[in-house]
Amino acid sequence: MKDAVDIRAISIRAVIALITLLLLGKAFHLQVVSDTWRTRADRVGNSQIDQYPARGLMTDRNGKLLTINEPIYQIELTYNQFKKHSATFDTTRFCQLLGITRMYFEEAFPKQWGGKYSPSKPFTFLANVSPSVYATFQENLFQFPGFSATLRSSRNYPHTVAAHLLGYMGEVSQRTIDRGAGRYTSGDYHGISGLEYQYESELRGAKGRRLVYRDRLGREAGEVLDGALDVDATVGTDLITTIDLDLQAYGEALMVNKVGSIVALEPATGEILTMISAPTYDPKSLRIGRDRGRSFVELQRDTLQPLLNRAINGKYPPGSPFKTLVALIAMQTGTLAPDRGISCAGGFTSGGRVLLGCHNHPYCSNVEDAIAQSCNAYFVTAWLENVNRYGSLSPTQGLDEFNDYLYQFGLGSKLGIDFPGEIAGHVPTSTYYNERFQDEQFWRAIWMRSLAIGQGEYELTALQTANFVAAIANRGHWYTPHLVKEVQEGNDGQLRSITPERHDIDIDRRYFETVVRGMRKTVTEGTARVANVPDIEICGKTGTIQNSHGDHSSFVAFAPADDPKIAIMVYVENGGFGGSVAAPIASLMIEKYLHGAISDQRRWVETRMLEKDMTQRGESTIRVK
Repeated sequence: MKDAVDIRAISIRAVIALITLLLLGKAFHLQVVSDTWRTRADRVGNSQIDQYPARGLMTDRNGKLLTINEPIYQIELTYNQFKKHSATFDTTRFCQLLGITRMYFEEAFPKQWGGKYSPSKPFTFLANVSPSVYATFQENLFQFPGFSATLRSSRNYPHTVAAHLLGYMGEVSQRTIDRGAGRYTSGDYHGISGLEYQYESELRGAKGRRLVYRDRLGREAGEVLDGALDVDATVGTDLITTIDLDLQAYGEALMVNKVGSIVALEPATGEILTMISAPTYDPKSLRIGRDRGRSFVELQRDTLQPLLNRAINGKYPPGSPFKTLVALIAMQTGTLAPDRGISCAGGFTSGGRVLLGCHNHPYCSNVEDAIAQSCNAYFVTAWLENVNRYGSLSPTQGLDEFNDYLYQFGLGSKLGIDFPGEIAGHVPTSTYYNERFQDEQFWRAIWMRSLAIGQGEYELTALQTANFVAAIANRGHWYTPHLVKEVQEGNDGQLRSITPERHDIDIDRRYFETVVRGMRKTVTEGTARVANVPDIEICGKTGTIQNSHGDHSSFVAFAPADDPKIAIMVYVENGGFGGSVAAPIASLMIEKYLHGAISDQRRWVETRMLEKDMTQRGESTIRVK
C-alpha cells in the first residue's frame, strides 16, 4: 500500500516537473526565440489609413487624354508623437532626404491647433513626394517618430492647353469637410474650378480604408484582424468630353498675344468643340505642389487677368452679329420685308443729322445685302420700326416683345452649360429703362438706337453669342451647350451618354434662310472676304465694337452652309475691324476642323495671325463697321 502511494506521488511530481519544463520552454521560446509577443507589446493602438482612389480621367472627343494620374506620396505628421522625440530629432537629415529647406520644415507646422489641425491626428506635412524620393526616405522613416506616408494619386495634365476648361484642384476647406457627409477629411483634395469642380462627385471615386496597429513611435505594427475589415477604394468615373484637343490647341496658339475668347460648337448636338479664353496659362502651373502658391500669385498679379474665363465670365456687347437677330425678329413680326431696300447716307439720320455713322458701302436693296455690308442705317431703321410698332410714344410693349424673341435664343439668362461660373449677361428691358429714366416724363427708343447694332446696354458672353449662331445654323433651334458627352462608369466601362435639351425658336425657317444667304454673302462679297475658304461654304458676320481704348474685333460663323458641322464666335479685344483679326482666326479654325490642315494658299493668313500681337499698347485700330 505504501509502495503504491509512493509511486503515485512520484508520478505526480514527474508530471508537474514535465509541465513546468514545458511552460518554461514555451516562455523561453516566446520571450527569447520568438518576437510575436514582443511585437504585440509594442502595439499601443490602432488607426485607420485612408486608401485613396485614382481620380477619373478626362479625354477629348477622339479619346486623347486631357488628364493623367501619377503616383505620389504624402508625408503626414502626428505632432504628439513627434513632440516626445523632438529633442533627438535629426532635422538636417530629414530635410536632406525630402529635398526641403529648414525654413519649409519650420513653417509646415501649424501656427495654432484647432479646426483642421489636431496634435493627436495626422495632417499633411509635405505633398507630392515622388516615388524616387520616397524610396530613399522610406529606408530611414524609422528614425523620424510621428511621421508616416500615404500613397496618393496626383492629378497632372499631359498638355499645356485647356487650363480654363479642365480647372485645377486644391485641398479641401473645413467648410467642405463639414458639408461633405464624411466624404472628405483634412488633407484631401478636390476640384476647385472647371470640369474638375463641376464633375467632382463623378471624378473623385470613393476612398477605401486599412486598419493597422501602431507602435509607440507611430509606425505600422501589423494589420487588424489580418485585413478582414479593410475596404478597397473605388476608382473615379472617366469623362469623355466634347472638346477637340487639336482644335483647342490650335485656337490657343492663334490667340497668343491677344486678349479675348473663342467658342466653337457642333450645331447638331450643342457639343462644345473648343472654349478658349486668352490669355491662358499652363494647367501644370497650378498643380498641387510647392511651386503652386507662387504661380497662383503671379497669375493673379498679371494685369491681363489670365485666370478670368472670358468665354463664360466676360461680358461683351455683341456688336454687328446682333444684326442677324434684328433681321429675323423684324421679318417674323412683319415690320421688315426680306426684299426691302433702305438707303444709307453715311449712317442713320434723323432731323437732318447723322445720329449713328456707317462706313462707305453699296446700296442695300434687301436684307441679304444689308447683312453682307453690315449697314448701320438699315438695321437701326428696322429695329426702330419694330420696337415702335405700337407707337413711338410708347415703345414699352414693342421692346418687351422684341426681347421675348431674344430669350428664345438663350440671351439674358444662363444657358445651363455643365460648367461652373456661367453668367447670364444682360438684355435691357422696358422696366430697366423705366427705372433709368424715372426722373423723365418719358423715354424714346431712338435714344437707345445703338441697341440695333448690338451695342449700348447689351452684355453677352462669348458662349451665348456662339450659341445663337448655332441656332441660325440649325434654322431655328439649339441644344443646351455642354462639355461632357459621355460618362464611362462601372467596372465594365459602361457608357452613359448625355442628352441635351432642345430649344425651338418661334421664327419661320424661310427667314432663317434669308439670313443664312446674307451671312454667306458677307464672306463672298461683303465685309469678311478674308474669311473665304475654297471648298468650304462659310457663312459669317463681322463685328467692330466701339471702345475708347481701341475697338474690339468680332466674327461669328458656321460651316458648311447647308450641313453645318461647326459654329464659332471669335472675339479679340482691341482687335480693330472685325474682318482684320477675328474673321481670319475663325476661318482658320473652321478650315482646321473640317479639312484637318491649312491649305498652302492660306498659309500667309495663318502666319499673320500667329504672329499678330494685340497686347502692345498704342497699336492702331480701324473703326469701321
